[in-house]
Amino acid sequence: MLIEFLKTDFEFEDERGKLTQLIHNGYKQVNYITTKQGVLRGNHYHKNNEEAFYVISGEFKLELTDIATNEQETHTLKKGDFFVIKRNISHSFNFTKDTELISMYSNGVEEAGGKDIYS
Repeated sequence: MLIEFLKTDFEFEDERGKLTQLIHNGYKQVNYITTKQGVLRGNHYHKNNEEAFYVISGEFKLELTDIATNEQETHTLKKGDFFVIKRNISHSFNFTKDTELISMYSNGVEEAGGKDIYS
């Protein structure tokens, strides 16, 4: 598979609300992303980063292509899904609902020579 599904470290819920711990190490950059229904994002890959995503709300179709082998996969992802895209896997997000995501980069996209984003 071109995508690896992850499990959260733990969840705690009581009458006050809920806490979900996604990870406790391994990532250097964390982003909060909102996207409107009908938007296409991504359509790139990373040479130096693994990128993990946690879907807070919404839904999207994720299209993946291994740039070395041209192997392709498509997944529909929704609230609560947690996954990582490995290096050199092209990824495109087609948002079918308004969506909120957390994204995490293993090394961060800003590098001395520019950004680790390739089309």
